[in-house]
This record gives sequence, structure tokens and C-alpha cells, in this order.
Amino acid sequence: MDLQDQLKNLFPDHVPEDTGELEKEQSAYWMQEAPIICKYEKRKGKPVTILEGYTGADSDFKKLTKDLKSYLSVGGSYKNDSIIIQGDYRDKIMQFLKDHGFSVKRVGG
Repeated sequence: MDLQDQLKNLFPDHVPEDTGELEKEQSAYWMQEAPIICKYEKRKGKPVTILEGYTGADSDFKKLTKDLKSYLSVGGSYKNDSIIIQGDYRDKIMQFLKDHGFSVKRVGG
């Protein structure tokens, strides 16, 4: 007799809630009201896309950076409260962030 059977014997009228669906509905990232700023720069002659204005914790920054890099199949990093992605992927990054519920503002060019 496992734990679920014992609980059913103790509380026969209780209907257990399905907690698996609740976890899936919640966003995987820290959501904020202010838009994330997406801008394009050239550093050492190479194009980079910079995301600034995200106010999440360090773990949220790292997770968002990892997901963006794997989505775009490019390199990048997280430094000084900004996410740096190698290459000019502003349109794809903005679409990715909008699909995940963020508001995004394009700056420059």
C-alpha cells in the first residue's frame, strides 16, 4: 500500500488537484512591466545585438541567455546586466521575446 492509497483511506471525500498543469502555465522567466531594449552595435568590426533593461535575477538572466543562444544557434554572453548575442538578430530576438510575453523596444537602425 503506497502513500496515495493511505491518503485515500484517510480522506475518502478529498479530490486531489492536478499540479502538473499549473507549473506548465507559469512562465519560465521573470516578467516585467518595462520593455526590454534591443539594440545593434559593432564591436571590433563585428555585429552584436545587445538586450538591456531586464530586471530579473542572475539565474533568470542566465536562463534567458541560454535559451536565446540555443534558439538562434549563435554565441553570446551575459555581462553587466545586459545580454550580448553575436550577430544582427534583432528581428528574431524580438519575436522570441514577444512570444514569451515580454514587451520589447527596438533602438537604433
